[in-house]
Amino acid sequence: MKIIVAMTGATGSILGIRLLEALRESGVETHLVMSEWAEKTMQIETSYQPADVKKMASHVYAADNQASRISSGSFRVDGMVIVPCSMKTLAAIRIGFADNLITRAADVILKERKKLVILPRELPLNSIHIENMLTLSHAGAVILPPMLTFYNKPVTLNDAVNHVVARTMDQFGIENELTKRWLSH
Repeated sequence: MKIIVAMTGATGSILGIRLLEALRESGVETHLVMSEWAEKTMQIETSYQPADVKKMASHVYAADNQASRISSGSFRVDGMVIVPCSMKTLAAIRIGFADNLITRAADVILKERKKLVILPRELPLNSIHIENMLTLSHAGAVILPPMLTFYNKPVTLNDAVNHVVARTMDQFGIENELTKRWLSH
């Protein structure tokens, strides 16, 4: 399996980092692209350095390299995850403004009818954000806000992060045991 992982400058970079780790552990080939602000936000929010995170991916592309293979519909890939996804990136994808590799790759994924999973990060949401998400959902994207869960009784932030990563991997049918699954009582 091949998945494009894109990270933008929205808060929540640990979600993208943990997803890369889990995909690597599952044997998934990853194609990483990080925006300039993703790298800066990562350094503010975590102890990870961009160079170390890039080593977790199978392939890495510069955000301004529109000539890379992930910008073409002829590149064979199973889908794409944008985690975290800023409202700027969400809006650009919604209107087809493919001005960088992240938005171009997302545009290609949609036009090729492949799976695009977007983890939007903003709080609270305004009606423009919601309309952008609704339009992208109608276009075939999966909108997967990284919501807290309580039924599995998370104890640490890592438990909450792992739950979101597990649910993201579920979208691609990738088996994982990162979270406690719902069991009816």
